[in-house]
Parts: sequence; structure tokens; C-alpha cells
Amino acid sequence: MRTCRFRKDGQDRYGAVTGLEVRALTAAPWAGGLPEGPRLDLSSVTLLAPVEPSKVVAVGRNYHAHARELGQEVPREPLLFIKPSTSVIGPMEEIRLPEQSREVHHESELACVIGRVLTRVGAPEARQGIFGWTCLDDVTARDIQRAEAHFTRSKSFDTFCPVGPVVETDLDPLDQVVSCRVNGEQRQRGFTRDMVVDPFALVSYISQVMTLLPGDVVTTGTPEGVGPLRRGDWVEVEVSGIGILKNPVV
Repeated sequence: MRTCRFRKDGQDRYGAVTGLEVRALTAAPWAGGLPEGPRLDLSSVTLLAPVEPSKVVAVGRNYHAHARELGQEVPREPLLFIKPSTSVIGPMEEIRLPEQSREVHHESELACVIGRVLTRVGAPEARQGIFGWTCLDDVTARDIQRAEAHFTRSKSFDTFCPVGPVVETDLDPLDQVVSCRVNGEQRQRGFTRDMVVDPFALVSYISQVMTLLPGDVVTTGTPEGVGPLRRGDWVEVEVSGIGILKNPVV
């Protein structure tokens, strides 16, 4: 199943996507939302970020090649940071370059959407607690990240977390291609099988620290090839089996 959030006639709804059509749901899909109303052509609605998370939990340097391109080692344990809910935007929404940074980078990632409350769970229960999978761009002010000991400011500007376009529930997260194109030029291409820590172990690890709530997003790291975004660029993050997340840069 593919799910989304969309806006139609001033109303924001969760929806179930079939082909090029969407049908509204009575509630969030992980909360048992059921289809209601007519099928709508996707071209007649505005797609929003497919989730409204209380938090986005991310991991740094979870691909060996990305750690090497940064000149750093892979952490002994997952290196966690949080992107605030206010950084989340949807497909076709603008990534805004902040005046505080002169070097903003794209980071294409596979992300999972949590479907139930997870607290101190093992990897098997974490697997059962994941509702589905989506694309995410972990936009980063790289110059600020280099200058500061913590990732908070460099990762947390408004619009620095594009998510979407849909959530796919039927996906093997360890057999997908993650890529990024800027103005049609390929910048990143990696394979999820090359993750240092797989998504199920990662969700389990995070749940030992903080409770994950339905609708929260856990993102799994970026492959090599990160690079700068400039005003006027169009950036596309693609995960095979899910789709393309496209955003302009202003």
C-alpha cells in the first residue's frame, strides 16, 4: 500500500494512493484510517509531506563511503541527532538557504515511518513497528556542521527536511537504490545493503533512548556524493520502489 497526505479545497487529508489516483482516509493509515469519498486524480491535489512527525531521528555516517568522503571514521555506535518537526516540508515545497550558511548540502536517504509506540524494543519488534518507507533529504549546513561540536543548528533550519512523496508499506529496505540528482545531474547513488547499521537495528537502538511514536520518522543515513545546493537548483531524491521527492532551492 502507498499512502500520502494531500490538500484539496483547503482541507488536509491522509490518503491511499492507487496508480495515479488517491482516495481520502478517515484517519492516519497507521491509526486504522479507512477509505472514504471518491477517488481523485493526483494531478488535482497538492501532495504534502506524507507524515506529521513529533520528531525526525537521524543517524550520521551510516555508510562507510560517506564517512570517508567527510574524512571521518564510522562511529562505534550509531551517531544520532534530531531534526525538528518544523524542518519538515513536502514535495515541491521550497528549500530555503539560510543567510547564516554559505555551504548547504543535499543528503538523500531512505527513511522509515513508525506505526506504533516503540519503547526499548528489540530488532524483531522494531521491524513489526515500522509502518512503511519514504524518501528524505537531510539538508545540512555543512560549514556550520564543521564549525560546531553538535549537529543541531546545521540540521535544523526550517525547510531542511523534505519528506515524501508517499509512504510505501511493501518494501525491502535492504535491497534499494538511493540516489540524488541536482538539475538532472546525478550526484549520489548508493545501495541500502551497504548501511553500517540496518534500519531494524537502528530503530531498536533509538528506542532504548527515546520512545518512538506513530508517525515519527527515522532516517537511515546517506550514501557518498553529498554536495552543494544553490539558489535556483532543483534537487531530486529517489529511492527505488518508492518514487522521487523533488524540491526547488531558493
